[in-house]
Amino acid sequence: MTDPGILQIGALVAAALLVGVSKTAVSGVGAISVALFAAVLPAKQSTGALLPLLLVGDMLAVSAYRRHADWPALLRLLPSVAVGVLLGAVFVARVDDAVMRRTIGVLLLTIVAHHLWQRRRARTARSGADATGEPQGRTDTDCGTAPPSASAARTQHGRALAFGLVAGFATMVANAGGPAMSLYLLSAGFTMLGFLGTAAWFFLIVNLVKLPFSVGLGLIDTHALMLDALLVLAVPVGAFLGRAAVHRIDQALFERLVLVFTTLSSVNLLR
Repeated sequence: MTDPGILQIGALVAAALLVGVSKTAVSGVGAISVALFAAVLPAKQSTGALLPLLLVGDMLAVSAYRRHADWPALLRLLPSVAVGVLLGAVFVARVDDAVMRRTIGVLLLTIVAHHLWQRRRARTARSGADATGEPQGRTDTDCGTAPPSASAARTQHGRALAFGLVAGFATMVANAGGPAMSLYLLSAGFTMLGFLGTAAWFFLIVNLVKLPFSVGLGLIDTHALMLDALLVLAVPVGAFLGRAAVHRIDQALFERLVLVFTTLSSVNLLR
């Protein structure tokens, strides 16, 4: 890994700030951190250098939102995520940087398109329910979602399997599991605090699982750790800024920001 210059260090500091913001406020901006690291460093090495900073952000996020996690939702996700991580480790060992970036970009754009389609279906269903006078289900205002019916539960498990595989694969390959997880939580109807608390625990667990794989693949080395030591203080600063802003963001704006940042970062990965 070559030593970055002053402008490149500035870009990495900004990326580290955004790691903190993404963990405590708008998770979609975390994909910009991935893009900035990949622009400054070789793609594979960038994933290893970013991972320790993400773990610092995960610990800060868990300390802030630990009470808002939905553990049943996490337990549904983790088995398929573990399979995705294993597949991602094999993939990283076999492909070059360009293939890795473009594969993730295509996956994330597909997820965005699927989520937008699901939202359109939900709006249509709500319009039909309003027209017939059927009552709408409740939404938990803190952490969790409306109680599912039997058919909805089967759909939830299928969605968890698909999104878990993609999130596990994407996070191992390019630290890009955030958009997949974000879209899963949005499609499941999580409110902002439930979203942040569940995502905080999810990524702390998954990034700890990834750590030995990243070391074994040579993605984390002495140079990466020295660079992280220079950048690590920017993460809590970003986390503080994000936590100060999160209660000023309404739910609709929050969802739009996640979708916009996910799309922009996914397109960037196709270069």
